[in-house]
Amino acid sequence: MNFNSKYIGLFIALLGLVACNDPEDVLADFNIDTSTEIVPDLNTGSVDFSTYVAVGNSLTAGFTDNALFIAGQENSMPNILSQKFAMLGGGSFTQPLMNDNFGGLILGGNILYDPDTGEQLFTPRLVTTGSAPLALEEVIGSVTPTTDFLLNNPTGPFNNMGVPGAKSYHMIAPGYGNIANFPSAANPYFIRMTGITPNASILELAMSQNPTFFTLWAGNNDVLGYATTGGDGSDPITDKTTFDFAIGSLVTTLTSNGAKGIMANIPYVTDIPHFTTVTYDALDPNDEDNGPALIAQIPTLNQVYGAINQIFEALDPSRTITFSTTEANGVVIYDETLTDLSAQITAALSSSSSFSLFVQSLGLSEQEVPLVATLMGNAYGQARQANENDLLLLSSASVIGEVNSFSFNALKGYGLSDALAAQFSVEGITLPLIDKWVLLPSEQEEIKTAIDEFNTTIKNTADAAGLAFVDANSLLSELATTGLASDNFILTSNLVTGGAFSLDGVHLTARGYAFMANEFLKAIDATYGTNFETSGNLVDIGNYPTNYSPTLQ
Repeated sequence: MNFNSKYIGLFIALLGLVACNDPEDVLADFNIDTSTEIVPDLNTGSVDFSTYVAVGNSLTAGFTDNALFIAGQENSMPNILSQKFAMLGGGSFTQPLMNDNFGGLILGGNILYDPDTGEQLFTPRLVTTGSAPLALEEVIGSVTPTTDFLLNNPTGPFNNMGVPGAKSYHMIAPGYGNIANFPSAANPYFIRMTGITPNASILELAMSQNPTFFTLWAGNNDVLGYATTGGDGSDPITDKTTFDFAIGSLVTTLTSNGAKGIMANIPYVTDIPHFTTVTYDALDPNDEDNGPALIAQIPTLNQVYGAINQIFEALDPSRTITFSTTEANGVVIYDETLTDLSAQITAALSSSSSFSLFVQSLGLSEQEVPLVATLMGNAYGQARQANENDLLLLSSASVIGEVNSFSFNALKGYGLSDALAAQFSVEGITLPLIDKWVLLPSEQEEIKTAIDEFNTTIKNTADAAGLAFVDANSLLSELATTGLASDNFILTSNLVTGGAFSLDGVHLTARGYAFMANEFLKAIDATYGTNFETSGNLVDIGNYPTNYSPTLQ
């Protein structure tokens, strides 16, 4: 009896509780979710995803950490998109996978080297152990790539027609994948893709699959090559007429069978960490590692530059070069836009008694004063210290403070001792950084002008063809300034730690590519009536890494 009375009392108490509250209030008290939001089913809109082909360059191929390798390709933006398209009838998506996760290429079993610099071409990927980017071999030891573009090429056709290094006009050029044209007019990554049709163009191989949907992200390399060579003229910006013709030809052909698609424009390359990581005032006496050695040299540096500064102060005070023992110092650079004062420097130093005494203090004879004056005139005639308007390339970090071997050997040839030849050959300190390491303001303006013109072409072409469009330029500019939020992550353009850009400072991480895939999906929704976003089918960028392990094989 007591047992029954106990539970009857509890039942009555619960009835009273329910009577005093709405049902939602009761459920809320017990932390039960009462939301009734209905997520719509995913729909195809007006798109046929059955045969998807991606056309582009390294950003399409999945290039990351300065290399192409299997894991990067598997996390390429087109491959991520293909997995979403498969939910709406998209077919298989084949990529020209590399042979390993080292990255890099070889030819006929041989590593390739630049004939001018002696540096290895098509190197394995960069890695990090938590700080600066490192070559893979610095972490795991000797590495030999196994992807041989003569001996072990994969068999197509390939849905991912992204070719690292390809410019807009390369995509319509026959023979760009013919090994007989290598190295002057063929691309090794495309050689791997052409198979029994070596003279077929990228566009022809894309069209041979009769795509029903395509992505086209082209044009980056038409300006990037100029930027990554410091605007030294070795890789010029594509002229607008050629660019316009190439983009028009690509879109006209890709849409000729009724295919729909999406295009993206070109980011400002000066927003990416390859050009913003190394600061102009990289010579910092407060640096724990290099500061003490720099401080020890500053009195001599100011003595050397003191004689030249007298000439600069008379002719162009903006060029004065001085070093501080307490504040960060601008690196010394060569600026071809400056008036060449070589002759004036040589003449003034040759006639200076104080300079003669300085030369003799270095252990040289008085007879060698004219030679040293001439060498300094040639070295500093168009020199100045970098300022906040200059951009140093990420690659300059590997040379600043190092002895330039060419200068060292040349000075030795003039009779200077090893010690003096080395002292006057220190990159960015006693030897001005040459054009290839620095983007001057005038070069930055050339790049911006070209990108603006190219992006107008891309947008107008996309609009005229009724294609979806992604403003990658605005997105990556925002990334560089305020960062971008996605799936509880904040992506920034910081090298190594920002999450968006890979270790080469140019290409995206897997997470960055996943972010861009979402932007493509949103644009496809807006243009073609799909609903990837509202149906909850965007990509979870947290499922994609920001860095790959050095031990990834």
